[in-house]
Amino acid sequence: MSRTLDIVRACVAPLTRTRWFRRLGPSIMPVLERAATALTGGRVQVSGLLVPSLVLHTTGARSGEPRDAVLMYTPDGQGRAIVAGTNFAGGRHPSWTGNLLAHPDASITVRGTDMAVRATLISDDERDAVWSLIERQWPGYRTYERSSGRTVRLFRLQPVRHDRPTA
Repeated sequence: MSRTLDIVRACVAPLTRTRWFRRLGPSIMPVLERAATALTGGRVQVSGLLVPSLVLHTTGARSGEPRDAVLMYTPDGQGRAIVAGTNFAGGRHPSWTGNLLAHPDASITVRGTDMAVRATLISDDERDAVWSLIERQWPGYRTYERSSGRTVRLFRLQPVRHDRPTA
């Protein structure tokens, strides 16, 4: 199955870097993701059919209101995840990245399981290594950064445990 998935990713990845996908993706993908979430109770994301996906639950940087974003992630060992604010190669950072900068304590849902996380912005000296890790999963993904004309914000999401008081 893994070999088949690698072949499908290698075929689909170039399509996601087309001007057509970058133009329509921001409108189409959220609708498809919401429909899949509703139909499966949050256990399946459309993007999750090809790459690991999660729902990021943040607090709005300005509004303080809860916000959700379905994102591709790259596993980073010990339960950590890397997420990239590519915004379909748009010229602006996606709002969820500003939310994490303002409120790094967030949560994620992965295959229906909720988990508290703390977000850390990836430092400049780690960026190339992190992009290499991401591109092993999704070939050519850094093209979004190059096409956007901005430095994409990369975050490491570290699970946090809330210790329970002992009785």
